[in-house]
Amino acid sequence: MAAVVGLGPLTLAAGEPEARPAVVHFSGLDWVVIAAYAGLMLLVGWHYSRKAKDAESFLFGDRKMKSSGIGISLFATLVSSIAYLSWPGEVIRHGPMMLANVGAYPIIMLVVGWLLIPRFMQLRVTSSYEVLELRFGLAARLLGAVFFIILRLLWMGMIVYTSVNLVLMPLLDFSPVLAPLLALLVIGVTTVYSSLGGLRAVVLTDVLQSLLMLAGLLATLWLVTQALGGVGAWWPREWSVSWDAPVFWFHADQRSMAAAILNGAVWWICTCASDQMAIQRYAATPDARSARQALAITLGADGVVSLVMLLVGFALFAYFSVHPELVAGVAEADQYFPVFISKGFPAGLGGLLIAAILSAAMSSLSSGLNSTVTVIKADFLDRFAARRASGEAQLRSMRMLSVVLALAVAAVSLAVPLVEGNLLEATNKFVGLWVGPLAVLFLLALLVPWATSFGAIAGAVASMLVSVGIAYGQLGGLGFFWILPVSAAVGVGGGMAASLLPIGPPPSALPLGR
Repeated sequence: MAAVVGLGPLTLAAGEPEARPAVVHFSGLDWVVIAAYAGLMLLVGWHYSRKAKDAESFLFGDRKMKSSGIGISLFATLVSSIAYLSWPGEVIRHGPMMLANVGAYPIIMLVVGWLLIPRFMQLRVTSSYEVLELRFGLAARLLGAVFFIILRLLWMGMIVYTSVNLVLMPLLDFSPVLAPLLALLVIGVTTVYSSLGGLRAVVLTDVLQSLLMLAGLLATLWLVTQALGGVGAWWPREWSVSWDAPVFWFHADQRSMAAAILNGAVWWICTCASDQMAIQRYAATPDARSARQALAITLGADGVVSLVMLLVGFALFAYFSVHPELVAGVAEADQYFPVFISKGFPAGLGGLLIAAILSAAMSSLSSGLNSTVTVIKADFLDRFAARRASGEAQLRSMRMLSVVLALAVAAVSLAVPLVEGNLLEATNKFVGLWVGPLAVLFLLALLVPWATSFGAIAGAVASMLVSVGIAYGQLGGLGFFWILPVSAAVGVGGGMAASLLPIGPPPSALPLGR
């Protein structure tokens, strides 16, 4: 096939109604595949529920889990259904430049693996936000915990909205009034198996779900290759005129390779330095070496799947260049993948890919629920409780808290349509603006000896103001991919400077090596 050089407009003309993806005519086999997947997840939760005897085993798997499972679990947690849909859509609309973020892996491994992980493993905390209290006092701990809870509730709401409204509802042709019920069903299944089995169940299901995610992507590549007549038919031979112009160096409002590397490095470092979902997994391994191995496995899996998602983007780009009538009037490239599911998947495989998208969502939801429960328990319930409850009572309270959080996530998912932009941009504006302020607290606590409580809180507040300014106020004319790097830099720099002011108590050191 000739080189692919263009694809029709990806936005609707004014007043033109949006075309919906065609409905999947599911066979009995498709429904069997989906039901079998849901049943397997519940079975895993039931199996591990018999091994979760107390909070330590529920939240950390007794801190003896293997680095291979932990590494895949962290990968599956962070690569949600948002990435599953947004990455191919990003490639179709803007080109492959964002894949350059894999160039950040050596930096991430050096900073996180050798600088941050040893400190966390020495401290051995239940909630990562205990670190902030040890270093800066109670106010910083509570601020960090609140930032995390908001961040993960918004993130889980985004995942539910993406999976239900952009995939399941259009494909199955359900009435829009059923969207909240379908959202509750997805969250409910996830809540049951994660709240029954704790971290052990979450890790095992994450591994299974990662394999299913990869199988769905490979099936897509195979089907496009068969439809177009070979790999050469969809492999791009030149830069498409419909993609953004290739830019290597930094640009204020345009995607570039350097910005992708910077954004990737900063996001991974900030997430691994401050997010309970990551720190809880380090703590579930026996030692720093095992935690470092888990991180290497996470990055390796992320690199492989990112590459496959890039190839899926190329393949779908070529497929819809040949069949533009199939996406006539579709508003966003993020919807092209669901359109292909409806048009190109035979009986059984359609159910497989729906299950793959659900698995991407559920792996993230289960980890988010488990980690958020951990933070609420350790930073609020235990911290202010008059007396410590028994092991069984703690388990019951954590399971009940999981249900309450699930309902909150369903409510948050209703607000997602209010955020403008494609899926990748909306995620950064809705969720990503909390990552920098949270990470500022930890980076100052772990890496800046003279940082004070006043300086840390001032830096976090400054970081949040910058995040909001870039996301919604067009601060400096910067694009959404600058939200995290700039807010983190301003927060850390401002916190370091504010710590030099004679305000509040003097700095204290972390009790490393305790």
